[in-house]
Amino acid sequence: MNYLHRRNPPIVHRDLKSPNLLVDRKYTVKVCDFGLSRLKANTFLSSKTAAGTPEWMAPEVLRDEPSNEKSDVYSFGVILWELATLRQPWGNLNPAQVVAAVGFKCKRLEIPADVNPQVAALIEACWANEPWKRPSFSAIMDTLRPLTKPATPQTSQTDVSLLA
Repeated sequence: MNYLHRRNPPIVHRDLKSPNLLVDRKYTVKVCDFGLSRLKANTFLSSKTAAGTPEWMAPEVLRDEPSNEKSDVYSFGVILWELATLRQPWGNLNPAQVVAAVGFKCKRLEIPADVNPQVAALIEACWANEPWKRPSFSAIMDTLRPLTKPATPQTSQTDVSLLA
């Protein structure tokens, strides 16, 4: 995502979610499904198109407001939450309820107390109400880099998680 956002003009994915991430045997993550992606100059997503997945979408997108690369950052925060909790976002709500809760009631997923405090703070930063307050992907990488462990073939799924 950092690569996409650093293009000129930036490329905004607009449907960033865990099902659109592919992981190879070396734990290299590739982003796929660019059907909704746009150059930043043309970035506006209308929920009337029924495109995208509300569980991962930023509040401004759910409200049919203009979006930019910071909307992808919000979605990445949901992915971090998934990795930290091993749960599906908003599993107890239907898509319309997610739109109401996130887009209009400022609700966010609950971050469990046992999540690494630095990861929890990063997730919260990604979910800032004002998109301009969300970190860039470059800043996200700077935050996560010291928290990661090198992956090996013997690394268990738990070791790769962000709970450590």
